[in-house]
Amino acid sequence: MLKILGCALILLAGGGAGMTMAGHYARRPRDLRSLQAALKMLETEITYTATPLPEALGRVAERAGPRVALLFNRAREELLSPSGRTAREAWESALKAFYPTSALVPSDLAVLRQLGPALGISSVQDQSKHLHLAMEQLGVEMVRAEEEASRYVRLWNYLGFLGGLALVLMLY
Repeated sequence: MLKILGCALILLAGGGAGMTMAGHYARRPRDLRSLQAALKMLETEITYTATPLPEALGRVAERAGPRVALLFNRAREELLSPSGRTAREAWESALKAFYPTSALVPSDLAVLRQLGPALGISSVQDQSKHLHLAMEQLGVEMVRAEEEASRYVRLWNYLGFLGGLALVLMLY
């Protein structure tokens, strides 16, 4: 009886580990899509309504998905803090807080980091161009992420359960 319970626990642990890895691959395209939509909202706020950057970041955070709202809320809070941070410093600080909670990879982060120097200090047209460029680059990364997800999600699910099964067979 205990052997059967042990086997079941090992299989579940292996399957759970595989599903966790698969979930990371499945989450990245969703995060990138949400970021792309949020950047489009930010571009609209800056370009068409001429909203000041802290207010624009707050509005985007309200309308963006909960995972991406963290980035824009943090950037807004940093920008409004009495420490007198620049938009670039606030954006960088927000990215540092957002990155560990996201499924993004370093190349995605590099795209977002390139946006920081243009926020708040350049003209509306220049900010719009930088936001548009970031959206296009995130679109390229999203295509790559979707390809990886289609390849690796099923692989990690199977690998987790089969790894657990192999361990059960080796132990018993």
